[in-house]
Amino acid sequence: MVTLVVATTTDPASIGPAAALLAMPCWQPGPSFQGIRSFVNGEVRLLEHDNSIVKEDHLDKRWEEFTSEGVDEIIFLSKHKAVSNRPALTLHPIVLAYAVTLEATHHGPETNKPAMFVEIGSTEEYWGRKDAANVIALLVWEGLGLGGGTSVGNWSSKKDKEKVLLGIGGGHYVPRHMDIILKDGVWVGHLLSGYSLPMEDPTHSKVEINAQAIGGTWREAIKVSFEATKAAFPGGDILAHLDQKSFKSWQKNAITAYLGEQNIKIGKPADFC
Repeated sequence: MVTLVVATTTDPASIGPAAALLAMPCWQPGPSFQGIRSFVNGEVRLLEHDNSIVKEDHLDKRWEEFTSEGVDEIIFLSKHKAVSNRPALTLHPIVLAYAVTLEATHHGPETNKPAMFVEIGSTEEYWGRKDAANVIALLVWEGLGLGGGTSVGNWSSKKDKEKVLLGIGGGHYVPRHMDIILKDGVWVGHLLSGYSLPMEDPTHSKVEINAQAIGGTWREAIKVSFEATKAAFPGGDILAHLDQKSFKSWQKNAITAYLGEQNIKIGKPADFC
């Protein structure tokens, strides 16, 4: 099984870290397919293309069909935009003159395997900075064990029954989920912000307020995210963590009831210690 690291030449915050990563030892040219160039290092394949990073759907399946190599996970290198204009490295706690945070699940491309974005933000001034690119490259290098060391954050059967957070509610930068995630030993699945849980307000309806009566696609979002998190962490103890303060009482009650119906356990902050 291999890990795909995906970069695009159209984005300086993507190709910069990719170039810094390729400057490290032991990379060899790999096969090209469908206009995509590849480079090989151990069990890692760096794919470089010239299109939008979010429009190359199903790269995992396409690579598997072309090479017969199974894909374990995908890491996309990309820029991050924010109205704050703050320099930022999203997804991983690294010490630099940048704010570091996670973002909620919010865009494609579509994949069948676990995937994440590692991004440099938040404006053009920072996207092309070499210091940020070098930090991202080092993160990937050490995180995937390319230097011969032990990979970091590698889920395996030995992690059976360890707790995995499924975040529900909050804003785009999920601060209350972050408070828990920053603790040692906490695994992270999907993070669903409030805007990804459309719920039709029932307060003006004559129908009794209950989970079944509340329309919207919020149930589907929770169910799909739970199933995807469970697939990414086989054997893990998936706990839904609710950002309680971000919900109105009828929303919280409906979500809590639905989680119970689906046998999805709810975790409080102390449960992740």
